[in-house]
Amino acid sequence: MASIKSYMASLGAFLVIAGVVSIVLSFFNYNLRILMWIDRWGPTAGWIIRIALVVAGALLFYIGRASSKQE
Repeated sequence: MASIKSYMASLGAFLVIAGVVSIVLSFFNYNLRILMWIDRWGPTAGWIIRIALVVAGALLFYIGRASSKQE
């Protein structure tokens, strides 16, 4: 069970980093290759998806870290 929580924290950290990098690169009209699809629905939807990545990643990271400290 600890490996699942560790994986969840790692996935959350990856999502946060990918979201933040995508936000920074979008100011220069670039994007991560894995996230090229998010701007197909327009700039507003792209920003919503980027912010959702950061929030969901932070939540996964927090839950994964908090539950692993309890054990």
